[in-house]
Amino acid sequence: MSDNIFSKIPEINHSEVMKDVDDQMFDNIVHNRRSVRAYTDEKVPSFVVEKVLDWALLAPNSSNLQCWEFYWVKHPVKKARLIEALFHQPAAKTAQELIVAVAKLDNWKNHSKQMLENFDAQTEKVPTSVRDYYQKLVPVVYNQGPFGIFGPFKRIFMAIAGLFRPIPREPKSIADMRVWAHKSTALACQNIMMGFSAYGYDSCPMEGYDSSRVKQILELGSESEICMVISAGKRAKNGVYGPRIRFPKNQFVKIL
Repeated sequence: MSDNIFSKIPEINHSEVMKDVDDQMFDNIVHNRRSVRAYTDEKVPSFVVEKVLDWALLAPNSSNLQCWEFYWVKHPVKKARLIEALFHQPAAKTAQELIVAVAKLDNWKNHSKQMLENFDAQTEKVPTSVRDYYQKLVPVVYNQGPFGIFGPFKRIFMAIAGLFRPIPREPKSIADMRVWAHKSTALACQNIMMGFSAYGYDSCPMEGYDSSRVKQILELGSESEICMVISAGKRAKNGVYGPRIRFPKNQFVKIL
């Protein structure tokens, strides 16, 4: 397959116009978002949770393969078990809502087929290079084989080919697939937290949990990984433990 999908703008008729935006409102949303550790008893309306989950699914993701799942845990028994797996931390046990974000390492198989089916249903002509990407390149790039057996061969090929031209180096192992899936899922999680902030509610992304127990509660297989658990509610007076601390900008932002 040619490199056109990467280096050439495809011939398409599609265009979209940006909606009106308010930068000050977005600035408020960003600054209001804090990791809240304790919530009040005020309920979060179901429509708010539904909407932020809709926004999560609009997040950018690798090759539009949408390697994520989101579990809104509402059942009292499952929620109690989840809180236990979260070590009964206040951000979990006082939360009105709990959402588990799951990174899926194997979604690419079915989702690449869905992309092709979607192309077939479109009235607009889809460039050949785009079809080739999902038909030919995706199965080669993302398939790591049983127990990651293809990994060593991919490393050798990429090392040799990379001597002569720029080449995608990842994913070349199951570990790389984990990184790939978690990156996209984490982007969607940010949409969830910003969404709650936009509605005037708070959230907390939690990584402190027993991942094995969480997977058992959700009945997940080995190709699923817990990215984070997000709690939500209205912050209590003591819900934010201290002022936001950020180190100097020039420590992180480099201009070359």
